[in-house]
Amino acid sequence: MSDTLIPAIESLGDSLRTARNAIAPRFIGQESVVDLSLIALLSGGHALLVGLPGLGKTRLVDTLSTVMGLKSNRIQFTPDLMPADILGSEVLETGPEGRRSFRFIEGPVFCQLLMADEINRASPRTQSALLQAMQEREVTIAGQHRPLGAPFHVLATQNPIEQEGTYPLPEAQLDRFLVQIDVGYPDRDTERAILLATTGSEDASVSTVFTAAELIAAQALIRRMPVGESVVAAILDLVRACRPDTPDTDPSLGDSLSWGPGPRAAQALMLAVRARALIEGRLAPSAEDVAALARPVLVHRMALSFAARARGESLSTIIDRVAGRVTGSIEAAA
Repeated sequence: MSDTLIPAIESLGDSLRTARNAIAPRFIGQESVVDLSLIALLSGGHALLVGLPGLGKTRLVDTLSTVMGLKSNRIQFTPDLMPADILGSEVLETGPEGRRSFRFIEGPVFCQLLMADEINRASPRTQSALLQAMQEREVTIAGQHRPLGAPFHVLATQNPIEQEGTYPLPEAQLDRFLVQIDVGYPDRDTERAILLATTGSEDASVSTVFTAAELIAAQALIRRMPVGESVVAAILDLVRACRPDTPDTDPSLGDSLSWGPGPRAAQALMLAVRARALIEGRLAPSAEDVAALARPVLVHRMALSFAARARGESLSTIIDRVAGRVTGSIEAAA
């Protein structure tokens, strides 16, 4: 590691600790959710927030946009939402001299942090409008390529209940999310703190810690962080072990999976473990980071077989078991 890289990583780590402290008063007691959201932003990716109503998902995204210095927009997805409502459209205008021309009006996707609220309530046609934006950071409208904001991140929310009338996200779009973040109920002490903090006469204020340019620089620095060969091996072993019917499939899986993670999952893990190490105050990731991020990175990139669903198996249990075996063998060899 170069002499200039170490101070840069340490300085970024200090800024991230300041950002976490700024978020804490407005999103209380969900440190792992905050950390995974920051990991997604630092890795240059998108995040899918899955949780019941009223758990603060919208508040988290709003707070993140302020702390990270990003221009944000919010879209409430509904069944009647059209692609033009997201991307924008061209309108015909008449100038002062009577000359008529088309003018493009940008949609809410033209921002730096987009909150896609209840994304699975929109039709597949509208959901697909985000695919190009999420992958290529640009959209094509009327044959013209239009770049989006830099950086560009999507934080989408999804309600795990009330699935009637919803449209499950296709595998291609799920794979575009770097992590799936499960937002659960708070414990009693945390809920008490939330109750006292949010029902008074004043709400907790939040300050800006990063700018968009500083976040882009942080994303570039993440990619320069060194990754040991043992961590690379753990990432490859884990991803390949979770694919059904291959020579590397974990023997304990049996017929439990119908499909597994592709190479994009390994790329996501490679970036995410670096970001987690940085947030934890370390200069390089370890096998522990791989185990900790296995479930958020892989759970939306796999599917149980019919037989596994009938047996009552869960993807989370399978991923934890495979991750424990893979990282355990790596640590034992070290």
